[in-house]
Amino acid sequence: MKKILLSSVVLTALAMSGAPAFADILIGVAGPITGPNAAFGAQFTKGAEQAVANINAAGGVLGQPLKIVVGDDVSDPKQGISVANKFVADGVHFVVGHFNSGVSLPASEVYAENGVLQMTPASTNPLFTERSLWNTFRTCGRDDQQGKVAGDYIAAQFKDAKIAIVHDKTPYGQGLVDVAKKTLNDAGITEVMYEGITSGEKDFSALITKMKNAGVTLIYFGGLHTEAGLIMRQSVDQGLKAPVFSGDGMISSELAQIAGDAVIGTLNTFAPDPRRNPAAEKVVEAFRTAGFEPEAYTLYSYIAVQIVAAAIEKTGSADDAQKVAETIKSGGPWKTALGDISYDSKGDITRPDYVIYEWRRGDDGKPTYFQK
Repeated sequence: MKKILLSSVVLTALAMSGAPAFADILIGVAGPITGPNAAFGAQFTKGAEQAVANINAAGGVLGQPLKIVVGDDVSDPKQGISVANKFVADGVHFVVGHFNSGVSLPASEVYAENGVLQMTPASTNPLFTERSLWNTFRTCGRDDQQGKVAGDYIAAQFKDAKIAIVHDKTPYGQGLVDVAKKTLNDAGITEVMYEGITSGEKDFSALITKMKNAGVTLIYFGGLHTEAGLIMRQSVDQGLKAPVFSGDGMISSELAQIAGDAVIGTLNTFAPDPRRNPAAEKVVEAFRTAGFEPEAYTLYSYIAVQIVAAAIEKTGSADDAQKVAETIKSGGPWKTALGDISYDSKGDITRPDYVIYEWRRGDDGKPTYFQK
């Protein structure tokens, strides 16, 4: 009886003192877990979960385990704000997410006001890190970088093309094409069309008819694979033989499932394939052994957790996310599964790089993307 009573007293004392040795450090993972962009949400969660599992197996951070809390924003800005507020209420101080720039932008303001650090693996709109917020970081590059790479490539390889510029009216899609448009216009190339579509739209017949009438021979698209795949398939069905060039929103094997054979010849920008990075070899092998192909943003989510965890360790506490943010900016380079990563004062990585990919058939006959 005395032994039981003593244990209760000890446990009560530990609870009152915060019991730091046994408290979980919560890592929020936010993205489209459901909905048309759920493939990217799966990449986020799988990447973060694997990183947390590896870190915890090595002893955790400051002797404390990491624990994932998942928030589904369904790629919707309003839902993203709801997820952000719930994370705050749950005591989350570190978030890996969101996916869409249009969700990350409003969510980041909620996080900034409530002491939460946000590290996005995929939101590429420049404004995300251009508002002088203390808490915004990314493990990917920016649209003003990849849009210029695309514009320069088109100017060099498609200088005589009749170009239709199409975007999905989101901060990501329109932001990307506007950079490419400026790059092309500065090179003396003027597009024959500049059009916006609506995310979730299914029938692009009117748009395709307009492009056919304008004699379009190249479509530069800003948006995600869901709409892009439909535009490709419907263009071929209606006799428009114009390849699509787009950005990192195409990096999903689902694009080929939507577009079918019409995906062949598609071009897009993305960073050099993370899976081919020599530093990631063991991590990639672990994912594949577990039955998950770590394409696109999986490893960007993985290293987001790595960087946050290492910065907490170096700061010496997980209690003040703003101090951890300062450590991320000043304490690098950070050792990650994609090599050394350092940050500038805005929260952007200092080694952004984009290359061109082309979709063609692999050795198995299935369409996939290859770096040119």
